[in-house]
Amino acid sequence: MTVGAKVSTIWYVDVPDPAAVLRGHPEPDLDAAQQLASRLYPDLTATPTGPVPLAEAAHLDAAGTVHIGSYPGVTVVCGPDLAVPRPSGLPETRVRPTEFAKTYYVASKPDIAWGSFAMWEDGHLTRSFSATPVHIHEDLGIPLVWERPFWAGDFPLKHPAGVLPDPQSLPFHPQQFAEGANREWLGFRYTGAPEGTEIDPKTLTVHGFTVHPPGEGPAAEPPVEAEQPAPASAPGPVPAPAPPPPARKGGLLRRYFGF
Repeated sequence: MTVGAKVSTIWYVDVPDPAAVLRGHPEPDLDAAQQLASRLYPDLTATPTGPVPLAEAAHLDAAGTVHIGSYPGVTVVCGPDLAVPRPSGLPETRVRPTEFAKTYYVASKPDIAWGSFAMWEDGHLTRSFSATPVHIHEDLGIPLVWERPFWAGDFPLKHPAGVLPDPQSLPFHPQQFAEGANREWLGFRYTGAPEGTEIDPKTLTVHGFTVHPPGEGPAAEPPVEAEQPAPASAPGPVPAPAPPPPARKGGLLRRYFGF
């Protein structure tokens, strides 16, 4: 991912081609998302906050929030607690909260030029990478076929004119590397206009939730009570009509409007 794309996501996939599912712009299942939120945060209450485009939800980092998109055979969770330096350390409750066969993790932080991705199959880690341009936090498993052009130097880091690169610099930008994983696995990028059959993440919708201790969440609006009519007073004597006022020029118009 190039500078400017902040991402913190984990995907649960149980179909051979998740990009084909997402390409159909499926409507997310709110009930399934609510159930998963309760499974991820069993001691907290998840209160829905409404739908949000995936492109926006993927970079939100407000504490106590989570965004979930549950589509046929594909589910994504976006949350600030997913951005960790070593994906292998993610708890089992995050790696495989469903029985879906594969788990994909993609995260990045532009402010520190950090990018990361990981893949699990049936809950077993098969590949994990996490780094800044000059420091590798984690590099586990055998590199995947799609990684070859990055390691070969086809996507080199760009340095300002006159700035010598650090001798320990990677031959690619870690955020762009993570972007490559997202495109390979899910068929889209967060940066730049979609190309070819790529999906636009702005067209995918996820559901937002606040997660909080029971009884401490957003207060529900109190019911609006119908206004009760004032009690009728007991009937009294009917007053005698007042005598008509003396005749004045303009008659009733002058009396009521000052003409």
